Amino acid sequence: MKTILVVDDDKKIVRLVRDYLEAAGFRVMTAYDGTTALAVFRHERPELIVLDLNLPGTDGLDVARAIRKERNTPIIMLTARVEEADRIVGLELGADDYVTKPFSPRELVARVRAVLRRTGEGESEPASALIRVGELVIDPDRRLVTIGGQTVHLTTTEFDLLTVLARTPGRVFTRMELLDRVQGYAYEGYERTVDVHIKNLRQKIEPDPKHPRYILTVYGVGYRFAEDADA
Repeated sequence: MKTILVVDDDKKIVRLVRDYLEAAGFRVMTAYDGTTALAVFRHERPELIVLDLNLPGTDGLDVARAIRKERNTPIIMLTARVEEADRIVGLELGADDYVTKPFSPRELVARVRAVLRRTGEGESEPASALIRVGELVIDPDRRLVTIGGQTVHLTTTEFDLLTVLARTPGRVFTRMELLDRVQGYAYEGYERTVDVHIKNLRQKIEPDPKHPRYILTVYGVGYRFAEDADA
């Protein structure tokens, strides 16, 4: 039974999300403010966090920032539609997905399952070969990335984007195609979140993020992985 931490200052929302997640077979911990959320996170070590951005005291962005300093636990943000700037900041901090309020609790459960599947918490898959591109090595089974022998810590979404791109060097993917490949769904208006994840990836794997050698932009279309194996 996987543990999910649900954080929101609206007790009705917490109760609703908890009921749906428990009905889906998850163990649910709850918190109504950022300070309590971090304490529960450190004590319970949940497999995933559903995190509201507007929290009293320590807000959701500060909570996400603190979590990312300690672990790569998947985060699904809950946001209001008017909070686009905060949503982008949350993605830049390493959130894996976001759901806008008002939301369907069934959709949220589906998102939780999708993210856990991608982290290896779902059904087992056949063993995958290592992907080697220059000094970059991707181990899909261990969900491990190294550059020059040094481990690179990626979020769930960052790892999945990198793997999808690197498996077919030279192929151009639109943002919607990447969303569908990585998350299992793609909605209008969500495709720009790919840009934020790609920006984060480049900061972590590119020698010079402003002049990337691995993940290349195809202007007006999307992204592709460099075909030159020596990058």
